[in-house]
Amino acid sequence: MQTANREPVLLAWLDGFTEVVGRSIAWLVIIMMTVQFVIVVMRYAFSLHSVVMQESVMYMHAMVFMLGAAWTLRHDGHVRVDIFYRRLSDRGRAWIDLLGTLFLLFPVVLFIAISSFGYVRSSWAILERSPDGGIPGVFLLKSLILLMMALLLLQGVAQVLRQVLILRGKAPGNTPNHDEVV
Repeated sequence: MQTANREPVLLAWLDGFTEVVGRSIAWLVIIMMTVQFVIVVMRYAFSLHSVVMQESVMYMHAMVFMLGAAWTLRHDGHVRVDIFYRRLSDRGRAWIDLLGTLFLLFPVVLFIAISSFGYVRSSWAILERSPDGGIPGVFLLKSLILLMMALLLLQGVAQVLRQVLILRGKAPGNTPNHDEVV
């Protein structure tokens, strides 16, 4: 079964899921800026300091970065050296993206997931807390590593599906416009 724009349902679902996560997590940037503003006002206007508030900014920053990575991949927003890439045809770019996903993204994601599993598990085993008396959920923060890898893996599957469709002539190519200001 395919959607109206000829995308397979799995691809549309994976991209949709990434969009929901990415757009939802983007709201944390506003919250993070607001909390940081309050921290600065409290410190300089009232000489008050809150470790929990300071750590919450760090947690939100980690969430934005780690949970937004798959959305960034979906929108081709990662840094790349594309001296030749932008001059290639849609099929040429599809080959580069497909091979990059299969031989770079997947191995790196799996390596990070496997090598960090024990690190996260150890943190959960002791329900690791902040040593500074801040947020008592360091184990949750460390869990973001595995969640990031899962999200990148899902988006990687979507990338592979998309590139295969482009190579088979069943989907339009995606011409990157990296000069465009978003």
